[in-house]
Amino acid sequence: MSEPTTRTAGTPAVTPPPNRITAALGHVVTDLGRNGIFVALIAVVVLFSITTNGVLLRPQNISNLIVQNGYILVLAIGMVFIIVAGHIDLSVGSVAAFIGAVSGVLIHDLGFPWWLAIIGALLVGAVVGAWQGFWVAFVGIPAFIVTLAGMLIFRGLALVTLGNQNIGSFPLEYRALGNGFLSFLEVPFGARGHIDIITLMAGALAIIGVVVQSLRTRRARQSYAQDVEPVYWFLLKMGLAVFGIGAFAFSLAQAKGLPITLIVLAALVLIYGIIQNRSVFGRHVYAIGGNRHAAELSGIKTRQVDFWLFVNMGLLAALAGLIFTARLNLAGPKAGDGFELEAISAAFIGGAAVQGGVGTIGGAIIGGLIIGVLNNGMSLMGIGIEWQQAVKGLVLLLAVAFDVFNKRRSGGR
Repeated sequence: MSEPTTRTAGTPAVTPPPNRITAALGHVVTDLGRNGIFVALIAVVVLFSITTNGVLLRPQNISNLIVQNGYILVLAIGMVFIIVAGHIDLSVGSVAAFIGAVSGVLIHDLGFPWWLAIIGALLVGAVVGAWQGFWVAFVGIPAFIVTLAGMLIFRGLALVTLGNQNIGSFPLEYRALGNGFLSFLEVPFGARGHIDIITLMAGALAIIGVVVQSLRTRRARQSYAQDVEPVYWFLLKMGLAVFGIGAFAFSLAQAKGLPITLIVLAALVLIYGIIQNRSVFGRHVYAIGGNRHAAELSGIKTRQVDFWLFVNMGLLAALAGLIFTARLNLAGPKAGDGFELEAISAAFIGGAAVQGGVGTIGGAIIGGLIIGVLNNGMSLMGIGIEWQQAVKGLVLLLAVAFDVFNKRRSGGR
């Protein structure tokens, strides 16, 4: 029998020093798990860069990737708010088609100026959202049913508005919304032609913004004595972000310049990021998605929040419809097919929870980019549309399965 250990009175107990390497590695692993969707985007880009012999990362293809997927990313911003609150919207594709038809009629049949037609179409989109929000928020019909009905209603109204035929073309200023570029300060750039200085300046501003925001966030956490990541990991992540933004801006500068769609998208991300993270409305949306009954007991007006969520979704669906119509220079009755599925997929792939209460705009944007890279990469490889649909469905299933697995593991702990 071993003798009990003794300690001299007044002598403090010896505490083993913390293993700094283990703690740092644990922090890195946790951070990678929290940013797994971004790692997945990098992996998809690397994969298709190899399989397409670098065609995916050519400047012109990167520019096309943004222009071709801009309307899906706009829809994803609104959809993630809807999903966080515990709802779903199946009507956004039909609403986008209907709004495109409305803008065509306003310009071609009624002779509206292009800018007034855009404002009018956005107002119609907000009214559509208010219509659906009324049934969800104040009548109490589940959003799945309301928006399923809306998918049929507004697809029919799009056909009626267009007379079951296409309308085109549109003024140059209108088309710039979906297919225009900001490029008016080009300089020669060796054998590669020209490079746009305005796009490089925009990239520099984005880099400065990311660096300043990262430093402010880290200092704020330190001031509240919160745990922060190791310095080397922080600098590595910041360096990768700076490199990524710089390479992206440099590619756009070598192509046609800064896409108008990207400018609109960046403005939306900034505005809705503030709403999501720094506004009372944003906190109410997350509270409702986390526990609706508790939110009601705490005094949150859940019906009003739901109503304005659908108004916002109608407005963004209208904007997406305008961007798509401008890109094609055509308002057609079949526009918007499948938009709702890609927007929902972008939100879920980006980390939104099926039960609500979890989801971010950044995640939804990255999820939309993953879908866009998958579409673009498989098209460059010559893969048929049938296999593209199957692959995207599998990616969505795996993303949701990963979310469910994480929740069960967390619940077990």
